[in-house]
Amino acid sequence: MEDYARLLDRAYEQLPEEAVKRRERFEVPRPIVVRIGSRTVIQNFKAICDAINRKPEIVLRFMSKELGTAGFYDGRRAIFQGKFFEDSIENLIATFVKNYVICPVCKRPDTHLKKEKRFLFLICDACGARSSAPPI
Repeated sequence: MEDYARLLDRAYEQLPEEAVKRRERFEVPRPIVVRIGSRTVIQNFKAICDAINRKPEIVLRFMSKELGTAGFYDGRRAIFQGKFFEDSIENLIATFVKNYVICPVCKRPDTHLKKEKRFLFLICDACGARSSAPPI
């Protein structure tokens, strides 16, 4: 057993630094925000929606409501009327993830949204918890 531990330590020493760093399984990409005139464009909106496993229409509806402006989705990017800072966009995405993606019981991102009658529920695929979510 001591040989195994020694060999394992030696193997870890030979790994490159990037491979040894611990990474989280769930990472949301930082939004690439560009302001064009009086519009704000999120260039990687599709990648963000894919990472959090939500339909772009739902995320767009939430962001438009929170920003208080019109927005539309053109297939890979979101365009909002008005000038918004990258920090505010990033905070909105973090709020969306906290309220509509992360399970409040087990803190895992393995969830999906289900609407029943007028209520929206966050259902966790990992632990089976079912929590109410604020309306979008």
